[in-house]
Amino acid sequence: MIMKFFIDSADPEQIKKYWDLGIIDGVTTNPTLATKVGRPFRDLVLEIFAIVDGPISLEVLSKDYENILKEARSLSLLHKNVVVKIPMIPDGIRAVKILSSENIKTNVTLVFSPAQALLAAKVGATYVSPFLGRLDDIGENSLNMLKEIIAIYDRYNFATNVLAASIRSARQVEEVAIAGADVVTIPPEILETLYKHPLTDKGIEKFLADYQQSGMDPLIKIS
Repeated sequence: MIMKFFIDSADPEQIKKYWDLGIIDGVTTNPTLATKVGRPFRDLVLEIFAIVDGPISLEVLSKDYENILKEARSLSLLHKNVVVKIPMIPDGIRAVKILSSENIKTNVTLVFSPAQALLAAKVGATYVSPFLGRLDDIGENSLNMLKEIIAIYDRYNFATNVLAASIRSARQVEEVAIAGADVVTIPPEILETLYKHPLTDKGIEKFLADYQQSGMDPLIKIS
């Protein structure tokens, strides 16, 4: 299985940039991210549907079982690629069990322990989102937590995909890839750093300088 990259954004321009680069497979978003764009959330989501042909996580706002179900079902009807983000709370887990039986894709979010991830897998969540950066912020070892979740899922052949979230650096992307996460969702500012390195820039400058100094004709002339 190939690891997937999602972009954590509600900005259609950012999303299109990385979709066109060919390095993202899906999107995670929420109303908080939409407030940074300063446009109606529904308009943004419709634009994202038109850009990305891959999983797009949209979050419920309700916290009680009945309304989580209603909201999740309505969100799932917006587009075939919708994955409904549901918080790791008792009513959320209860709702995921029902939604899974209805073939509605779900992403259990705000997960901070292997035990929580185990519950999400037990009820058939499509994705589980352990939040790494927020654990690191309070002095916990988020990478160990992620490795334990992956070990549990591998041990019992759970179908739930591990989606590493709350990513704070390019190195953290590398670490979750080494650990074996199925998916990592990455903020645009971190995506930007993945393909950059000062030695790459230096190497390009050296190649061009050597070519110009050589006086050789180009192999291909571009008019």
